[in-house]
Amino acid sequence: MREIVHVPLDTRAYDVMIGPGLLAEAGALVLPLLPRPRVAIVTETRVAGLHLDALRAGLATAGIDAVALELPPGEATKSWAHLGQVTEWLLDQKIERRDVVVALGGGVIGDLVGFACAILRRGVRFVQVPTSLLAQVDSSVGGKTGINTAQGKNLAGAFHQPSLVLADTDVLSSLSTRDFLAGYGEVMKYGLLGDAAFFAWLEDNAGAMAEGDMALRVAAVKRSVQMKADIVTRDETEQGDRALLNLGHTFCHALEAATGYSDRLLHGEGVAIGCGLAFELSARLGLCSQEDPSRVRAHLKAMGMKTDLADIPGELPGAAALLDLMGQDKKVVAGTLNFVLARGIGDAFVTSDVPRDTVLSVLEDALALA
Repeated sequence: MREIVHVPLDTRAYDVMIGPGLLAEAGALVLPLLPRPRVAIVTETRVAGLHLDALRAGLATAGIDAVALELPPGEATKSWAHLGQVTEWLLDQKIERRDVVVALGGGVIGDLVGFACAILRRGVRFVQVPTSLLAQVDSSVGGKTGINTAQGKNLAGAFHQPSLVLADTDVLSSLSTRDFLAGYGEVMKYGLLGDAAFFAWLEDNAGAMAEGDMALRVAAVKRSVQMKADIVTRDETEQGDRALLNLGHTFCHALEAATGYSDRLLHGEGVAIGCGLAFELSARLGLCSQEDPSRVRAHLKAMGMKTDLADIPGELPGAAALLDLMGQDKKVVAGTLNFVLARGIGDAFVTSDVPRDTVLSVLEDALALA
């Protein structure tokens, strides 16, 4: 049940290995990258309690020694303070340019550690060992790294590709239902943006996948990673096609900012709600039929996921304030918001030709139901 997706980026090419049992084999898989049998692992406390011993044991089978730093869990860890902490710790461990750092965790750890490795000695190699579904299908692949700032999410960062990604699907069984489904928001996104057949497959199979079917989990992760790898290969630094991966994210990032990057709204939950809003906006602009946003929302409801703004606990700001938060998004060009919209399921595109009043009306109507 082992799958490999190759990301062919010339000298920065790497493999994404997908399947159960990869932590146990980590030593044999990482050893070829190492100039000396030693790595530094950066993780967070919750993940460490679940998986650090298994990773250490897997590395030890190949004679690889490991030192580890445990950080606090949560989105707040993607900060200047923790970036400095990780960078200084890696220097204290005498990590050299040819050494390898291992990021063990979800998207927060992967983004933070990748950014630290990008700036440490002007570029140190790292291996992603993603432990959440969201990280396995999205943030661990493609080389986007970064931290959050007071002004918004991921506004400081760098493109820095990993040397290897080990997506052990066994670790997904340790996720809470909420965390698994939040990650599923990113899986669903791939079908919505570019593969209608994959979305239809998810409608038929995602329920069993969420309940634990390993073959379905491997298949869903592989298809998602392959789609991302294909897009990243065409557009590594987001000059064009790669922006398609931001379907739902312009709405999502505004909602995350409005909820203080807290547990009120997980990133994948925001993506799922944002996809629904992006399809609603597309329908109002006459780009797709009204059946498409209804189908998106019906699938979210069938999966037991957050679907509407009403599903986000607590108060939200008004439509105008949410639109202002969108203005801090990285997709702003010359002050103009770029949206990923859709002509239908599986047919997304990027545009800046979106009337502000239409976006406001979508948000006002969504808030009226909350």
